[in-house]
Amino acid sequence: MHSYNHDKKIVITAIIAVITTILIIIFSENAFNAALEGLEVWWEVVFPSLLPFFIIAEILMGLGVVHFMGALMEPLMRPLFKVPGVGAFAMAMGLASGYPIGAKITAALRRKKLCTKTEAERLVSFTNTADPLFMIGAVAVGMFHRADLGIIIAGAHYISSLIIGFIMRFYRGREQRKNKTEKKRKKNIFIYALEELIEARKNDGRPLGELVGDAVKESVNTLLLIGGFIILFSVITEIIIVTGLITVLSNIISFILHPLGLSSEMVLPMISGFFEITNGSNLASLTQSPMLHKMIVVNAIIAWSGLSVHAQVATMVHGTDINLKPYFLARILQSVIAGAVTIFLFKPFITETEPTMLTVVNNLVPQNGVIISFGFIVLILMISFMLSMILYLLQRIEVIFFHYRE
Repeated sequence: MHSYNHDKKIVITAIIAVITTILIIIFSENAFNAALEGLEVWWEVVFPSLLPFFIIAEILMGLGVVHFMGALMEPLMRPLFKVPGVGAFAMAMGLASGYPIGAKITAALRRKKLCTKTEAERLVSFTNTADPLFMIGAVAVGMFHRADLGIIIAGAHYISSLIIGFIMRFYRGREQRKNKTEKKRKKNIFIYALEELIEARKNDGRPLGELVGDAVKESVNTLLLIGGFIILFSVITEIIIVTGLITVLSNIISFILHPLGLSSEMVLPMISGFFEITNGSNLASLTQSPMLHKMIVVNAIIAWSGLSVHAQVATMVHGTDINLKPYFLARILQSVIAGAVTIFLFKPFITETEPTMLTVVNNLVPQNGVIISFGFIVLILMISFMLSMILYLLQRIEVIFFHYRE
């Protein structure tokens, strides 16, 4: 029976691929224009914004800095998200740099055995997020022409992401971990962190020049894959629109939206956002629906992240034992949570007509995007470090107190 179902999937996949190829040939001009748009997005936005972060992530891992950071962040990440301290690096890079760097770093951590399979599945579920430049610069300013909406979009996305991280700590919660840090628990945390850095650097062993060269090569290859997915899904989305398949899907989604009270105008943005979030968000901004409806749909689309990003994530974790089913379920759940959080954030901060705050972002984001992202990473890591040290000190005080009582 299992073999029959597997064979059926193979045949269905082959039929879909053939039909898609025929449609691309028939609508070749539309496909070509869509591919150009996807290429433009990748070359002008994705490539320059992600390349520096991909390179620096590879270098920091090779130098052992991530191992150092992991030892310091363990008191925070372990009790809160049930992941190792190195997860803080994936979280900070993912929150600041966007898709799919969180998945890429998580996969690298798993390959280096810095986290277990379950911990990697928890980590990838909440660290692979949209970046603030996209949400504030591209969506709020570029699409809605209202920088003040950035606080709703980014706030709902990050709050829902952290909620997902906390929920995922219960995923396989009874699983016992084997961690070498347990033997070194009594050491000073800073000494232990330095030992981890030195050990990791010795184990890597590559000269700095070779390390940088490998980082650049690996990063460019990864971005080429990402570019291919962006172009592919831009073409697929265009084919769905020009063939009229969008009408069939619209009727199905309209049936779902009606009980929720959302405008039927949101059908096309949701279908487009199912495949690729940029087009979906832009279409939502162009509708005549109430602003609250637009925000709910946009935040749900960004939380879902689109099949294009899902394919990129699958590529990033290829070759590891990470199961992506928890990741897909987390994306669905985060879409719902992000939409709900939007409702609570909307009225206290936003009016339906006039911008109210964050107007400085309009001029700040386009010129200093990479600097802002690096600053955001530093800010997240600093806050995480301070919280981690507070928890570490509380643990030490507790140990001393009980030792004194005995």
